[in-house]
Amino acid sequence: MGKATGFMDYKREKPNERDPLTRQNDWKEYSAPYTDEVLKQQGARCMDCGTPFCQIGMEIRGGVSGCPIYNLIPEWNDLVYRGRWKEALERLQKTNNFPEFTGRVCPAPCEGSCTVAINDPAVSIKNIERTIIDKGFENGWITPRIPSSRTGKKVAIVGSGPAGLASADQLNQAGHAVTVFERSDRLGGLLTYGIPNMKLDKEVVERRVKLLRQEGIDFVTNTEIGVDITADELKEQFDAVILCTGAQKQRDLLIEGREAKGIHLAMDYLTLATKSMLDSGFKDKNFIDAKGKDVIVIGGGDTGADCVATALRQKAKSVVQFGKHPKLPDTRVGDNMWPEQPYVFSLDYAYEEAQAKFGEDPRQYSIQTTKIVADKNGKLKELHTIQMEKVKNEQGKFEFHEIPGTEKVWPAQLVFIAIGFEGTEQPLVKHFGVDSKNNRIDAKYGEYTTNVEGVFAAGDARRGQSLIVWAINEGRQVAHEVDRYLMGSSVLPK
Repeated sequence: MGKATGFMDYKREKPNERDPLTRQNDWKEYSAPYTDEVLKQQGARCMDCGTPFCQIGMEIRGGVSGCPIYNLIPEWNDLVYRGRWKEALERLQKTNNFPEFTGRVCPAPCEGSCTVAINDPAVSIKNIERTIIDKGFENGWITPRIPSSRTGKKVAIVGSGPAGLASADQLNQAGHAVTVFERSDRLGGLLTYGIPNMKLDKEVVERRVKLLRQEGIDFVTNTEIGVDITADELKEQFDAVILCTGAQKQRDLLIEGREAKGIHLAMDYLTLATKSMLDSGFKDKNFIDAKGKDVIVIGGGDTGADCVATALRQKAKSVVQFGKHPKLPDTRVGDNMWPEQPYVFSLDYAYEEAQAKFGEDPRQYSIQTTKIVADKNGKLKELHTIQMEKVKNEQGKFEFHEIPGTEKVWPAQLVFIAIGFEGTEQPLVKHFGVDSKNNRIDAKYGEYTTNVEGVFAAGDARRGQSLIVWAINEGRQVAHEVDRYLMGSSVLPK
């Protein structure tokens, strides 16, 4: 590395974020890049560690460690330290099709596996990555890459999320004619409608889609397989089909009082909010409005946090988020050793904002909703809860037990259910006749072939709800397999 003592000479800078109270008044991105000078110092913190665990991209005990797309992190950190931004961009683009997405919304498992993080705060990998790609666009270094020749083969990709876009990008560069089908009115999948604008500005998504169009990829929106075009028609018109439809079947809460008016699935709430913002700047009123209401979000993950941040911007009266697990420790515990992803307490952007507005973290831990109560008109009135205790049974497995005497009633006029996703939606699976297991398309990782000749599957539709980096990983790998299927061999990287 350019500065061998950089990790000792410089401390990790806090993320450059706008004031949490001020930013609640708009829908612009809450984060911003560092200055070049600060980034040079942050890049210098990348140590000459011998084995860069930040890029190993493997799963340990069900959690991801390191970068699943094997970003050449030490190389572009060193180039940033030296001020060689264009070369850093070239190294970054060798492994990552969409650094502008991962640099904004990836949870950065690379930082959890950073060698510096054994004793000190990790290198600011995510922020450096974002700045490299943004500089590439700002300086005109990123231009359309038009394939010099075409193979005559045609590939259809169903779904325009990160897996679909990554496979489309790779296969287009291999010379195939690629058409991406999207049932929504806008491209990007959950990048567009599942992630709020304050985390990922939709102009960033549109900028990438525009580039992919210029490079020769065709996009067809408002087209649902089985409704607007049949699966058989796709298989007849194209030499191969890739299913990248995501895991959009939301998990519901089956509980007494669920039928009360004012209870919504989280993704419905987030999608409508983003669509209304893009369509009319919220003037059409086609969204679920939390203004002046007591809001409760059930589910402790990222989607729940996005609901909290959205409700704050809609001027909710109060916002609380329920999670079934205990509060995480401030530092790693004994069975969460490096280079595993650290399971430690953190204050995400939404919780910072809620704390700034209401004076406290909105999260309630180890809590279970026991019933929902509506008023005489069927409108949501309140939630009843009880605290839970997480204990190991005789077999060493964790169980949740209710704690008597901890019952509580919470006023609420809006509830958003954010308890995860069950898998891919089954109508598409049936249309194509592909096998599925546990609501996921049955296609082996690394091969991506289904039981139907010429039909492949990748991303969340195959692996279940996961990270954007895993979607890009699978999009790149399935492109290699489809290219090999069409041509007999492939030069595309896996």
